[in-house]
Parts: sequence; structure tokens; C-alpha cells
Amino acid sequence: MSAGMMKTPDLMRAAVNVDIRHVDLSYGANHVLKDVNLHINPGEFFAFLGPSGCGKTTLLRLIAGFNRADRGDVLIGGQDVSTLPPWKREVGMVFQSYALWPHMSVTQNVAFGLEERRVPRAEIARRVQTALDLVGLGHLGDRKPSQLSGGQQQRVAVARTIVIEPKVLLLDEPLSNLDAKMRVQVRRELRELQQRLNLTTIFVTHDQEEANAICDRIAIMNEGVIQQVGTPVELYEKPANLFVAHFLGAANVISGAVEGGFFQMGEGLRIALPEGVQPPANPHLVIRPHVLALSPVPGDAVLPAVISHTEFLGATVRYGLVMGGLSLSADAPFVSGAALFKPDDQVFVTLPLDKGVWLQGH
Repeated sequence: MSAGMMKTPDLMRAAVNVDIRHVDLSYGANHVLKDVNLHINPGEFFAFLGPSGCGKTTLLRLIAGFNRADRGDVLIGGQDVSTLPPWKREVGMVFQSYALWPHMSVTQNVAFGLEERRVPRAEIARRVQTALDLVGLGHLGDRKPSQLSGGQQQRVAVARTIVIEPKVLLLDEPLSNLDAKMRVQVRRELRELQQRLNLTTIFVTHDQEEANAICDRIAIMNEGVIQQVGTPVELYEKPANLFVAHFLGAANVISGAVEGGFFQMGEGLRIALPEGVQPPANPHLVIRPHVLALSPVPGDAVLPAVISHTEFLGATVRYGLVMGGLSLSADAPFVSGAALFKPDDQVFVTLPLDKGVWLQGH
């Protein structure tokens, strides 16, 4: 796609915001979306992220017009589109299955939406070629979808969507059918294309790595409720609750009590609270594995632990720890030639309480 994207796109239009206000949606007794409120900025690459069944695809289809809310409004560029059918909302959707016509060529697939809109033939030819060039497929217009790789089919689906010049691009898990290597390549291309077109884009995924890699902001969803909205860094470093902490990246969650300036945790373990750290009542400490430091020898402000297992992750080694009845994880950079800790090794753990997030328990 990169070669085609060297050209200046002429499918660009002014970016718009998307607002979702007090949206509720139920299927019978199943309350799928619960008072959802969101503001998506013009030109933003925004993700709905959450486990299967959390309501993220339902919300995307609501914006597209395929679902209708029981209560609430959807605004695109300040216009309330809640009662408009999909074809009048000026949005484009790329489906998980790509939904390409197998009997049509690449060019015919991309042109289909313009033909339905009665666009003049010369204008169709120009816009189709521009869209195919943008996704790096300008030389494959005569091929059928069956003659393309999965990544190329995904690009055709994107080209077919952007050729109609939508105000908003909606992506419903568009990378799920690709292998791991192709997924990384195509997600970069999607981000580059989105920035080139300055196109407000909403991306549905259950893959946190994909969302973190390409999105400006993310809405974490669970059971039809927006749990937290923020940048990938904000969500990772300052989760609003335990669900977000667990869902976005590996996290150690340590429950305990504060007594006499110490954090009591596990079976008889305690560590002094740093100056300025004031945990809430019934605290949960959320601390990421890379913050913990391991040493084979004791030192100041360290706790004894035993290695339970080792996972080699390439640039990182993840150690499972058993410490005072607690099961924790610690990440250490992999250094070529350096000895790794082994299961049953005793180590000493530095647990910096000021580097975690304190959440109130129930």
C-alpha cells in the first residue's frame, strides 16, 4: 500500500465529529447498550475495545444505521442521524468478512457503490483508480477476489468504502482474518491511510495490541457499559477500575490493608508506604509486571519470592512469582547470554508502591 499512498489523495473531505448521547438498546430482556455517551473528535482514530458480547459491534452498527436505539441519539458532524437509514448517513463500513462480490473484478467491486449512486461513468473511473492507488492495488483492478491474498482482499474492501467519500469510516474487526505478520502490516497501512485522508475512523476489536498500536483513543466496554475512555497510555497507566486494569495489558492486582504506615498484603508481608502515598480504604494495588525488579540477593525494601515459571517473550522474560501466598508476574528485559532465573529459584522483589495505581475495593 505504501507505494500507492505516495500520491496526494483527492478523496479527502473535512473531518467530522461523532457524538453518542444516552444510548440504550435492548434485544428483548437482553440490555445490550446501557446509557452510552461518547464524543469522538474530527479526524480521530477511535476504538471500541472489549470482550466478546460487550456491545462494541452493536454500537458500531448503531452508528452505521443497521441497529436502532431504544433511547438516545447519534450525531455525525452535528447532525442527528438517529432516524436516518444507513444509505443517508454518509458512513462507510468495512465488515469482518470483507463482503466482496466473488463474480466481480476488483474494479467492479470498488465501483459498485458509485454506480448505485448514479455517479457519471467518467467520475467513477477516476475515483475508483484513485482509491485503488491509495491502497496499493491500482495494478490489480482486473483480478477477481479469489485471485487475491487475504491482505489484498481487505484493501479492496477499504477501497470500496473510501471511494464513496464517507464522513466516517467504520471498521468491524477488519484484521481478524489475517495471519499475525500480515495483521501488523495492514494495521500500519490502515493508520497511514486514515491520516492521509484525515478521516474520522471507528475501529472495533477485542485485540488490545491492535487498538494500542494504531488508535488515538480507546473506549473500553464491558456488558454494554463504557468503563473508561482515554489514550492507550492513559488507560494502561491509570486504569479507572479493575476490569480495565486486567483487560488492557498484564497487571498484578494486590489486595491488602493499610496499618501504621505499612501496606499489609499476603501472608505476613508488609512494605512501608512511601511519603505522599495515601491508599484508599480496602485498597487494591494495580502494578504492571515491568515495574517489579528482581534480584538474586536481598537489599533494601525488597520482599522474598520464589520463581514459579518462566516465559520467554523475545525482548522480555516474564517470571511467575509466588510471594507470601500471592501469585505475581514480573517482566525483565532479555539480555543475550545472561542467565535466566529458573523455577524454584529464590529471588528478592522490589515493589515500588508509588509506581502503581491504587483502587478502592468493596
